[in-house]
Amino acid sequence: MSQETQTPEKIGAQRGLQMALLGVVGQVGCLTLVIILVALIAGLWLDNQFQTRPLFALVLVLASVPVTIFLMLRIVLSFAPRIQELSGKAIKSDVEEDAEGGEHREEPS
Repeated sequence: MSQETQTPEKIGAQRGLQMALLGVVGQVGCLTLVIILVALIAGLWLDNQFQTRPLFALVLVLASVPVTIFLMLRIVLSFAPRIQELSGKAIKSDVEEDAEGGEHREEPS
């Protein structure tokens, strides 16, 4: 299917879906970077205070991994309803476009 035959509704739905997914990926990436950097800096500072060079840095960075995974899951689950809504609109406009074109028609359930 070419770009010329897409309706403005379908293009808008696809663009909204892409922007929502881009937002999720951006938030997850930034959050991961911030958490790991904070853990590393705090670990290096504690190592400097207690003269235990790699101990606190390693422990805090390793402990930040499950925290990061948990927060990533929370972010994705909070965006999931919006992404499902937008993907449903994109699919719905695609089915309507095919039905109007006469190429194939979906039977109503």
